[in-house]
Amino acid sequence: MRAGGDLVFNTDPTKNGLPQPKLGPTPLAATPASPAPRSAPSPFERSATAPSGTSVIGTDLTILGDRITIISANKLQVDGDIRGNVHGKQVVITEEGSVVGMVCAEAIEVRGGVRGSIRAVSVKLQAGAHVEGDITHQKLMIAEGAEFDGRVKLTKDPNELIPVLDPEVIERNRLNGDAGRFATPDQTSESTM
Repeated sequence: MRAGGDLVFNTDPTKNGLPQPKLGPTPLAATPASPAPRSAPSPFERSATAPSGTSVIGTDLTILGDRITIISANKLQVDGDIRGNVHGKQVVITEEGSVVGMVCAEAIEVRGGVRGSIRAVSVKLQAGAHVEGDITHQKLMIAEGAEFDGRVKLTKDPNELIPVLDPEVIERNRLNGDAGRFATPDQTSESTM
């Protein structure tokens, strides 16, 4: 008998009072042939379907490093500390969270701290937010009690603010030394020709 992958000993006192090992699983050669398992996708390949929901960087987590970019295809909630760039569809930096780097998303809500540029169609700085850096936006809301030190640029074309969520495009731009990290994949392919 097996329990949790470990051998279970028989504690029946009729066996000389000593624990007796039970037989383990049947050897592989003795089992009937089963169909070959389907090959699992590589953990290094992108998933064909983007998961839905919210990804959370918890309060106990600090992510730091040279030239790091965190990419979320959906909503990203930052409760911890990030020393790098953040790209997502929607990014929320909570009261406990902070980002030192660039934050790019379709919608960004800041309740914690950001030291770096912010680029989004919609930006909300809630009471208690502390932002040091430039904001490029189409819609901006700054609540009473939010602290902001930087420049603001209103852009008329929301396509300029759509974040790049393709890691290959971001990496290619990084390798090319391209400052246009916000270009759409179509614009990026034209600029590299």
